[in-house]
Amino acid sequence: MPDRSRWDPEMAAFTAEQEKAAAAYPPVRVELPLAPHRKVNDLLGMRTAVGGPVMAETTDRWVEARGRRVFCRVFRPVTDRVVPTLVYFHGGGWVWANVDTHDRMTREYAAAGEVAVVSVDYALSPEAKFPQALEECAAVVRFVAEHGASWGLDPARVFVGGDSAGGNLALATALLLRDTSGPALMGVLANYPVSDSRFDTESYRAFGAGGYGLSTERMAFYWSVYVPHDIDRLHPLAAPLRADLTGLPPVMVLLAELDVLRSEGEALVAKLRASGVAVETETFAGTVHGFLRATGSVRKARDAVATAGAWMKRVAGG
Repeated sequence: MPDRSRWDPEMAAFTAEQEKAAAAYPPVRVELPLAPHRKVNDLLGMRTAVGGPVMAETTDRWVEARGRRVFCRVFRPVTDRVVPTLVYFHGGGWVWANVDTHDRMTREYAAAGEVAVVSVDYALSPEAKFPQALEECAAVVRFVAEHGASWGLDPARVFVGGDSAGGNLALATALLLRDTSGPALMGVLANYPVSDSRFDTESYRAFGAGGYGLSTERMAFYWSVYVPHDIDRLHPLAAPLRADLTGLPPVMVLLAELDVLRSEGEALVAKLRASGVAVETETFAGTVHGFLRATGSVRKARDAVATAGAWMKRVAGG
C-alpha cells in the first residue's frame, strides 16, 4: 500500500471510495484481450463523470478521418458570446475511456474557460496503433478550423487539450500541425501528459509500484500496445519531450505531485521554456494521477480546472 501521509485528505477520501466501488467488479487488468477489462474500467469511469455545469447545448457530431467516422461531442457553455473552441482528447492510456467517461471534465472546462469543447472519441489501441489516434485528432482539429462555423463554433480561435494519454495527443497534434499545413492553434492544455517513453525518472522510482493512480507496469503496457515497436517510441510525435518544441503556441502544463509522470512533465516545461515557448505550469500538492476526475469532491481538482480556464480566457484575449 502507498504511504498516504502526503496525500491531500480529499484526494485520499476520493481514492478510497473509488477502491471500494471497484471491489464490486472483476479486477481491471492490463492484459490482452482488453475487451472485458475495458468494459469494467469504463463503467468505473462513468461513476465520476456525472453532474457538472449545465450546458446551453450538447450535440453529437462525426468527422471523417482515415476511413473512419470519428465521434465527437460538442459542449456549449451558457453564454451569449461567440467563444473559442477547445478540442479535447480524453486520457486512458490510449486503450480505454471515451467521451462519456470524460463528460464531467469537459463540461467543467467549457464553463471555466468559457469555451465550446469538442470531445473526441479517437480510435483506441491495440485495435489502432500509432499514429492513427494522432492523425484522427489532427483531422478533427483541421475540420473545426475549416468548417467549425457549420457547427456554430469559432474556427479562428482553437485550443487543443487532453489529460494523460490525451495530453500526449494534444502535444503531438500541435507538433504535427506546426510541421504540416496547420492550422495555427491558440494554445495547448496538457494535464499530467505522457511526454516520454522512459520509466527511469525520479517520479517513476517514487510512485511506480502502484497505488498512485498509475504504475510503471500499466504505463509499460500502454506503450506496448499503442507503439508496439521500440524504435517508434523515440519518435517525437509519440514522445513529445524528444521533439523540437520551438514554434509551438502557448502551453499550460498541469501536474500531480504524486504521479509517475510528474518528472517528465517537469522536463517538458523546462524544454518548452528553453525553446522560447510561452509556458505556464502548476503542480498540485498531494494529488495523484487522474485527479481531474475528482472535481465533484476534491477542491484541488476544481482549482486545476479553474487555473486552466483562466489561462484559456487570458490567451484568447477574454
